[in-house]
Amino acid sequence: QPDGRLWPLHVLNDLRTEAIRDALVRVRARDPAAERPLAGLRMLDIGCGGGLLSEAMARLGADVHGVDVVASNIQVARLHAQEAGVAVTYETATAEALAERGETFDVVLNMEVVEHVADLPAFMRAVNAMVTPGGHTFVATINRTLRSFVVAILGAEYLFRILPRGTHQWSRFPKPAEIEALWQDGDIHVRERTGVKVNPLNRRMWLSNSLSVNYMLLGERGRAG
Repeated sequence: QPDGRLWPLHVLNDLRTEAIRDALVRVRARDPAAERPLAGLRMLDIGCGGGLLSEAMARLGADVHGVDVVASNIQVARLHAQEAGVAVTYETATAEALAERGETFDVVLNMEVVEHVADLPAFMRAVNAMVTPGGHTFVATINRTLRSFVVAILGAEYLFRILPRGTHQWSRFPKPAEIEALWQDGDIHVRERTGVKVNPLNRRMWLSNSLSVNYMLLGERGRAG
C-alpha cells in the first residue's frame, strides 16, 4: 500500500529502481530506451523483504533471485509476484548459504541490509564471492555521522515516526570507506557514489551529492577475479 505507514519503502523503491537501472545502463553499455534494458542479467536481491525491488528489476528484464532470512517475507513476496504475474525466484536463505553452494550473479543488490548485519566482514566476503568477474554490486545504507543520528534515529524513529523505534543502531551504520575497504578484499572497486535525501513532510526522496546520511555505492569486480 503506497499510501500506508510504510510509504518510505515505496518512495525509496521507486528512486532506487531508477538509480540502479540508470547506473547499470551506463556501466554495461545498455540501451537506455529499451523496454527491458536489464535483460540477460542474473541478479540477486539480498534481504528482498516483500519483493518490491525484486519485482521492479524483473520488469526491467533481469532474471531475479530474491532471498530473505524471514520466511514470512518470502511468502508475501511469492504471493504478490504470482498475483502480479512477475517472474521472480524467491528463497528463504542467507547470503552466506548461497555463497557456500557456489551461486554467482552478474549483479548483486545489497540494499538497506548491511546496517543490520552482526558480522559485516563475514557477510561482505560472502557477497563479494557471488559477484561474477566484471559483474556489479550495489550497497545502500546509512552513514555513521552525527547528522545521520539526528536524521535517521531521532527524526525518523522518534519525531516523524516513519520507522519503528529501535529499527536501527547508529553504531552499526557503516561509513562508505568501510564498505569500500571490504569490497577491495574481494577485488571489487567503487564505480559510483551517490547520496539520498528525504523530506518526510512532502514524502519526497531524491539523489544528492551528499553521503552524510543515506548513500548508495556501485562497485565492479575485476575481470580477472
